[in-house]
Amino acid sequence: MTDRVAVAERGETRIADRVVAKIAAQAAKEAVDKPPEDGAPPSATVTVHRDTARVLVSLELGYPSDIGRQCGAVRRRVIERVEALAGMEVPEVAVQVERLHPAGAGAMPEGSIR
Repeated sequence: MTDRVAVAERGETRIADRVVAKIAAQAAKEAVDKPPEDGAPPSATVTVHRDTARVLVSLELGYPSDIGRQCGAVRRRVIERVEALAGMEVPEVAVQVERLHPAGAGAMPEGSIR
């Protein structure tokens, strides 16, 4: 018969803030409908306290788009993925839109002179 170790003596698992930030950034990338081709990928900063993570996501979106709907989708996806993968509660996800990229940016209108 093997001896069982008491729960209090088993130790604990700690997940670094930067790991949770990577999970959040990937989740934000998955949630954006159509990311701009020349845009930077989403980034996240996270503050972890015990089993709670507060997240700030920075991203770029295409223009025109429904910014409120996309930010809501990012919030929901980040909460879902961080809770599932890191086992942390996420009471707050702030989404900061850094830049809007117009559709066809860089393309010259037909008939224009360079």
